[in-house]
Amino acid sequence: DRGRVGCPIHRQASIDHLVFSSPPAVTSPCKILKCNSEFWAATSGSHHLGTEEAPEFCTALRAYAHCTRRTARTCRGDLAYHSAVHGIDDLMVQHNCSKDGPTSQPRLRTLPPGDSQERSDSPEICHYEKSFHKHSAAPNYTHCGLFGDPHLRTFTDTFQTCKVQGAWPLIDNNYLNVQVTNTPVLPGSTATATSKLTIIFKSFQECVDQKVYQAEMDELPAAFADGSKNGGDKHGANSLKITEKVSGQHIEIQAKYIGTTIVVRQVGRYLTFAVRMPEEVVNAVEDRDSQGLYLCLRGCPLNQQIDFQTIRSAQATEGRARRKGPSLPAPPEAFTYETATAKCREKLPVEDLYFQSCVFDLLTTGDVNFMLAAYYAFEDVKMLHSNKDKLHLYERTRDLAPGNTAPSGTFPAFWVALLCLSQCWLGLL
Repeated sequence: DRGRVGCPIHRQASIDHLVFSSPPAVTSPCKILKCNSEFWAATSGSHHLGTEEAPEFCTALRAYAHCTRRTARTCRGDLAYHSAVHGIDDLMVQHNCSKDGPTSQPRLRTLPPGDSQERSDSPEICHYEKSFHKHSAAPNYTHCGLFGDPHLRTFTDTFQTCKVQGAWPLIDNNYLNVQVTNTPVLPGSTATATSKLTIIFKSFQECVDQKVYQAEMDELPAAFADGSKNGGDKHGANSLKITEKVSGQHIEIQAKYIGTTIVVRQVGRYLTFAVRMPEEVVNAVEDRDSQGLYLCLRGCPLNQQIDFQTIRSAQATEGRARRKGPSLPAPPEAFTYETATAKCREKLPVEDLYFQSCVFDLLTTGDVNFMLAAYYAFEDVKMLHSNKDKLHLYERTRDLAPGNTAPSGTFPAFWVALLCLSQCWLGLL
């Protein structure tokens, strides 16, 4: 049933111990996942081949060993790396492969007819929307997104700017787990951005095997950690698929069996995340009251939230110079409040919270890629959010009665003038 926690990963027997996936708590320069993916892609379908293909398999295996040697220095403490090294040695012996010989990667194999990666006849249970005729009402969809320094839009359309340095869970339910790792943008800076993303799709009935997707700075794979692009060997495997939209910059994961779409982008050095998910799936947890922190559902803890209004007001009054201080070094490219505002208007003409996030990030980091991150985050909202009336979000100003909102663009002018006036009076005292 849908509330059931997934089963262990299904793995090809001959190389099962090569793909040990465990979401690390911190970002590592170890590139073993890339080595794993390249080997799986090169040998996909090899269990269908005869012994005459052994030389080609050995070539791929030597290339795999060469890849692990290149990343050995940065992978000393990584269990997946050590598992791969031992697995390569075992496979070398099993297939009588010589350690000396060509290491060029063979071309990708064409999967034989009827292979699970070509199936389109998934059972109805593996298509969430098709199975909904059994219910009294159509599903309600929600959206969550994380981008920039970082800014979070929760499933309930709450918008927060947070610190959340280190590893944090974005989603944690019966079907999938999503964890992000945020690291400082500059040494000693309070500004952080997402440098690593791990998504675990749990095994589900006859639809999909457990699959792990991992992305890091400068590495946005178009495949799962095991090199596959769908849900495995089950009958409904194509109800989980990865599509590369822009190489190295934009991938989309469709999980039709849970009615979910995930978009991951790399903008500059950092990652953005956006998801569209049915409320039924969002709330599918064993015990919601005892469930741990889950940012997309519960938001950031209070002690991790940044007071957007106060900081933005300070940015506006002090934006003509670099923001300096012991906790925030001057960014490599200085933006004033005026130049940051003008830059953000190029892509975000409506002064909503995406626009204000853009200004905040340019002043905090000096990196123009954060403007693009805000822009693409809003583009993803337009694609994924089911309620087109809620695309734009505006902050609730403190001087309005509850229930009233005002576009945030009306806020700075009055308060900045007031702050400047107060500073002038202090200077005369």
